[in-house]
Amino acid sequence: MTRLLRPLCRGTTYTRLLHLWVPMLVVSVWALIDDTTLWVPAVVLVPIGFVPAVRTGEGVQARLLLTPGHEDAAFSVAPSANWRDRLRTVVWLELRMLLGALTTGACVWLPILAVELVRRAVGEQVDDIPLLRDAAPHWAYALLAPLPLLALYGAVVGLGALATAGARALLGPSATERLHALEERTERLLERTRIARELHDSIGHALTVAVVQAGAARAANSPEFTDRALTAIEETGRAALEDLERVLGVLRESDRPASSRPTLTDADRLLESARASGATVDAEFTGPLETLPGPVSREGYRILQEALTNVLRHAGEVPALVRVRVADGALTLAVRNPLPDDRAAPGRGSGLRGIRERAALLGGRAHTGPDGAGDWQVRVELPLG
Repeated sequence: MTRLLRPLCRGTTYTRLLHLWVPMLVVSVWALIDDTTLWVPAVVLVPIGFVPAVRTGEGVQARLLLTPGHEDAAFSVAPSANWRDRLRTVVWLELRMLLGALTTGACVWLPILAVELVRRAVGEQVDDIPLLRDAAPHWAYALLAPLPLLALYGAVVGLGALATAGARALLGPSATERLHALEERTERLLERTRIARELHDSIGHALTVAVVQAGAARAANSPEFTDRALTAIEETGRAALEDLERVLGVLRESDRPASSRPTLTDADRLLESARASGATVDAEFTGPLETLPGPVSREGYRILQEALTNVLRHAGEVPALVRVRVADGALTLAVRNPLPDDRAAPGRGSGLRGIRERAALLGGRAHTGPDGAGDWQVRVELPLG
């Protein structure tokens, strides 16, 4: 019983009732002008529904009154984009008018019927209800009086639910809007994945340098080397903090441009960081790096960062050969280093997977693995257009 009467305690029931009453205000005004042509407002709604902005207004009303308290994505608040949307809006306006008429009739005549049943039960004359006008007075009519009120309750709840279902079907997003929403969601997921890669590459590189430098300083037992190691750790940590602050800024400000991300023209700090960690880096850059497209240059920087981090993490203080070339409409980036016998190959870690994903994202290719001469090689080719 409690579950049956629960809708009476919900504000949604009454906001939906209000939503269905609104069109009847127009009908009531027209009735004061000409009560013999009450169908005129329904006809006038047809050209009104073809106005694109009307769909926005109906969507806003549906969100506020049919599903109050939360924004229901099933109701579009965008103007009509095509004739199909306009036609759906017209159908919705006519359906809302019909359901409003049924709701208003139920709210007026069912309570009157309940009152007239009680009056007939006590012997008073009833003139408003034809079925009761000629009926003999009887106390049993009082037992029937609650039935119209139950019917009113069912009509208000049922017609409100029917209006909500109709609004979801007719005011819901069009195929174009759904596709646009899907594209936006995909872009957000891709952005989150990119940010995860950014944090992995930047923080992972800084921690690797710090660990290598700290271990080397302890083994060297030299104040001068320790001072250089602490300087390298400080500089790398400061760069990582800058990257972290930038990434957090992107999270806080969704419209923040990506142009502040480091590019291959900033590769010197990566090379110096690796050299400060004990690795011997022989680097050669060929071609106009400054003319690279922004996405290619930024992803190239991260690929080089991850490759050097893998050198320090898996090979230690070994010579590394870095070759970056811009030619023939492509960026070629190669990092090669020997693997000591007691060190394991990088295998299939998240770093190598991130390099492959970055290359694939730009339509390029990435090869990681032994080169046949006992060295480990990372080779990436990214198209420029």
